[in-house]
Amino acid sequence: MTSRPEGRSLELYFIDGRPDGMLTAEVFNWTGHILMAPRTQISAALARKEARHAGAYILLGEQGGKPTAYIGEGDDISLRIKNHDINKDWWNSVVLITSAANNLHKAHAQYLEARLVEVARTVGRVSLDNGNNPARPTLSEAATSNMEGFLDYLFMVLPALRVDIFLENTRPQRNVATTTLAAATPVFELTSTKHGLHATARLEGGEFIVDEGSQARADWESARDEHTYRRLHAELVDAGVLVLDGSHRRFAQSYAFRSPSAAAAVIFGRPANGQVEWKVKGTSTTYKDWEARQIGSASPGEPG
Repeated sequence: MTSRPEGRSLELYFIDGRPDGMLTAEVFNWTGHILMAPRTQISAALARKEARHAGAYILLGEQGGKPTAYIGEGDDISLRIKNHDINKDWWNSVVLITSAANNLHKAHAQYLEARLVEVARTVGRVSLDNGNNPARPTLSEAATSNMEGFLDYLFMVLPALRVDIFLENTRPQRNVATTTLAAATPVFELTSTKHGLHATARLEGGEFIVDEGSQARADWESARDEHTYRRLHAELVDAGVLVLDGSHRRFAQSYAFRSPSAAAAVIFGRPANGQVEWKVKGTSTTYKDWEARQIGSASPGEPG
């Protein structure tokens, strides 16, 4: 019998009552503490007691039109930012990662910094302003295990705060012959005769995953250059998920999108309604119609 995933409760506290202002984030039974603040409130953020704890921090912003981050650590985070990183002019928000009881020490903070840099570079969503890859400090086996557990919680909490630079959206290619999911959900396909495109996708674990080998336009073609999905298209190109293959691009890895429309827009190189563009493979049934049938057949009170 497969057990249901264990849920977690995230507590957010908006310090000044504004959703775009300073906030703290904590999870029950997790020793970690997160303070996130816009740069406009950096003085107030650094005046808080948790800013003087040992830990790691992330600066977030843009350089040259591309999302950029810097990851650092310190015995007293506030001093590090005041003495050094306040001089960086590109960042617009900061995330301070400490423990509520202030029981992280220097080696713990260095371990967090090293692992966060490793994961951010592997995921490749942003450009890192860090000059090198910091080495992991020597920790005992028990301490290393504890810090990896700390990071597991951290990687769950940060995307909830829309800090997704550590969120890995590439997925291994499934083995259709061995997976039971193939029979449970259909394969969806998207085609463009005009541009010679063909892509397939699947729903798995609540994610809309475009399969490795699917095709996409080589470049973002829409005149709406400011569109959110234009940036996503560029990020996937930079990360090597979309690679040139003749006059098109090809998905070098399967990739999990937040919605069918996000996937369709990246493939077509323009805004698109994925609810109607994606169809159940071999039929004229749109994703929208398929989804409506699933909702209609769900039993009342059945857990999602």
